[in-house]
Amino acid sequence: MRNISFALTTEQIRNRTKTVTRRTGWRNLKPGTLLSAVVKSQGLKKGEKVERICTIRVVDVSVESLDRLWKEPAYGLAEIRREGFGDHPHLSVPENFVAWFAASHKCEVSASVTRIEFEYVEGAA
Repeated sequence: MRNISFALTTEQIRNRTKTVTRRTGWRNLKPGTLLSAVVKSQGLKKGEKVERICTIRVVDVSVESLDRLWKEPAYGLAEIRREGFGDHPHLSVPENFVAWFAASHKCEVSASVTRIEFEYVEGAA
């Protein structure tokens, strides 16, 4: 099973408030694919091991412009809740979330990103 890292949103995965993630890659992902959600999978120091959190199943995959989140306010607010930041004091604001994502992923705010909707697979590690 392929790993998918949630280094920036580990808390949201652990408390299961996140059901959507955005990535700058992952364009060939298909609905139904099982993924192992992990804390971090790249850049591990010698002796560090991958820490698995849970198993998720891909529900939907689409490509959209990152800035759609602030260009369409109702959509942006709903998506930020699904990203697990609905109650965050700063990142619950679409413009702030978009700026944070662009900075952390080294992309433009108008970049095309892959939107991955997923569900948690109960009983799977």
